[in-house]
Amino acid sequence: MSWRYTGYWILACLLVGCRSAPPRLALTGARLEPVSTAAPSSASKLARLDESAFTQVAPTNALRPEWLQPPTNLFRLGPGDVITIENLGEPAAGATTAVVGPDGKIYYSLLPGISVWGLTLTETKELLEKELSRFTRVKPELSVTLRTVGSKRCWILGSVSAPGVYSLATPMTLLEAITLAGGPVATPGSASGMPDLRKSFVLRNGQPLPVDFTALLTRGDFSQNIYLQPDDLVYLKASPVPDVYVLGAVRAPTVLPYSDRLSLLSAIAAAGGTIEYANVWHVAVVRGALTAPRIALVDYRAIRRGAALDVRLEPGDVVYVPFVPFRPLAVLAQAVVRQLALQLTANAAYDLVYPNAFPVAPGVPVGQPITPPVTPPPPVR
Repeated sequence: MSWRYTGYWILACLLVGCRSAPPRLALTGARLEPVSTAAPSSASKLARLDESAFTQVAPTNALRPEWLQPPTNLFRLGPGDVITIENLGEPAAGATTAVVGPDGKIYYSLLPGISVWGLTLTETKELLEKELSRFTRVKPELSVTLRTVGSKRCWILGSVSAPGVYSLATPMTLLEAITLAGGPVATPGSASGMPDLRKSFVLRNGQPLPVDFTALLTRGDFSQNIYLQPDDLVYLKASPVPDVYVLGAVRAPTVLPYSDRLSLLSAIAAAGGTIEYANVWHVAVVRGALTAPRIALVDYRAIRRGAALDVRLEPGDVVYVPFVPFRPLAVLAQAVVRQLALQLTANAAYDLVYPNAFPVAPGVPVGQPITPPVTPPPPVR
């Protein structure tokens, strides 16, 4: 995934409905915003999902040994890079600065736009000398050096002192990147003073990597200290908050404040109910760390019909309504983790640019308060 793709992805979340107080939008088109939920009647009975209902799911992707080694490939130019060109045969002329444009071209001396995208510094030097020799009697001898890196970058978002976009001028480990961003932010009221490491992650090519942040930051396990690649996105989630996420085939994916009476039925109702063709027979409840999630499947259709007890949710649960029929648990868990990661990072990127913007939930116009859904969800098919 090129840096342009990452930039377009983030900009897509930022530029929709751009105005003085623009709405906050997530990648999937739905901003995760807390909404109020009406607790079910105290007389209603809720079933509790015990540990026997959950299956521990191993990650479908594992850390590769080469990710723990610094990259050895030569630096290749891309849009945003700045190079310094000096003609050694004409020292009086001085050095010239050239910026690699969005089209991958630079402009130097008499030459038209020369494409250097993907070239090393040595290859760029040889290409410029070849092109200049067409206009001179003596083949020029140039010196090309890298001045500023703009094409290789990573995103460090979430609960750090200085979230933002950082250049990857040299090989950088995950721990170095977090340190560069000022380190983790101690959240007030948190017992550990650390972010929620169980739900922190690294995104690469749109997929979360199975990095154990708890092992890395609390136990010093450097087997988790991978080297970052261009366009990687590091996200440290704020300290554990008693929230429940509702994602997947629902009308308004959202995050709900936890209460001891929050159930699967009320959570999905607060998200607008399920959409048509949702797989309501195998609704997933996911708990635990993103690197080793535990997943339980619940028959939401049976609960709606009164054939089964409603299920009590726990703080930090992720409720995911699948779009397709049942598939292997490992694949289903990976889909849940990926969608949660994309939602969180899209919101964090938006907050980075518009920190004071008024929060807007899905389908709510700018400036309007967020209200819980008042219409019942559609009937289960």
